[in-house]
Amino acid sequence: MVTVRRVLFRSLATARTLSAGDRILKVRGIMNGTTNYILWRMTEQGDTYSSALAEATRLGYAETDPSTDVDGIDTATKVVIIANAVLRMNATVKDVQIAGIRNIEPSVIEQANAAGSAIKLIGEIDAESRLLSVSPQRVDRHGPMDVPAALNAVQFELENAGPVTLVGRGAGGPETATAILRDLTDIWHASGAHV
Repeated sequence: MVTVRRVLFRSLATARTLSAGDRILKVRGIMNGTTNYILWRMTEQGDTYSSALAEATRLGYAETDPSTDVDGIDTATKVVIIANAVLRMNATVKDVQIAGIRNIEPSVIEQANAAGSAIKLIGEIDAESRLLSVSPQRVDRHGPMDVPAALNAVQFELENAGPVTLVGRGAGGPETATAILRDLTDIWHASGAHV
């Protein structure tokens, strides 16, 4: 089961608020803490993909089978949730063009570093073209999307207000437990059982 992290919940609530007075043109985000941690280790420590994944597993960020994370499926699921909940699309994971990080070579990381960029797994929604994608992309080093370790970041591009970025934790035991509790609380509130 894919657990939606806290930053996604904040993103949904913020997006609804923002879209009440403006129009969301694009959503871009680092929506998976495991992949962000792996890419961060490759960038900051010079790790290979395998050694960064091993460290992510040791720390409890990566599952025993990390396929859902590293192949971009978890991020794609979150892209679909945002597209449907905020932009009123009727998308499924099959509508998302997906490329994961499994085959990222250290040379790609080094080239990005030399150009003043970092590689991140980015989930993206273009509201105009209604295109949904997940792929490794360059972001500006030390810019709002260059978040360290297992953090997530989601950026909304608004027609009038410009970019708004949210940052929060995205992987680990306490984060997952909190997200599950939040999932259950939201389901309970939505059901009207508390009335």
